[in-house]
Parts: sequence; structure tokens; C-alpha cells
Amino acid sequence: MASTATKASASVIKVKKSDLPLACPRPEDEVWNMHPRVYLPIEKTGEATCPYCGAKYILQD
Repeated sequence: MASTATKASASVIKVKKSDLPLACPRPEDEVWNMHPRVYLPIEKTGEATCPYCGAKYILQD
């Protein structure tokens, strides 16, 4: 999985089409930092922002 930043840094997290469907929090996130899982629609626009933590995701394929 191609994430380039953590949510705590408020940077953009780059994901690939192979990572879809996109859900936040990601499987590699720390347990203490998790919120309820939410699936983010990123296919049409190429970007999505998590309503819980504000993480911004960009599709890179």
C-alpha cells in the first residue's frame, strides 16, 4: 500500500487503484488512532477527504 504520510501530519496520502475500495482508517494505521471505518468514494474525482480525521487521499494511477 502506497501511503506517503500519516494522518497526524495532515499531508496527502497517495493510494493506487489496487488499494481500492478506499477505507479510512487504513489497515496499517495505529490502533490508538482509529475511528469508525468509513469507505471513501475516490474513483470519480481522484481525491477524497475523511470526514472523521480529515486525512486527504489522492488516487495515483
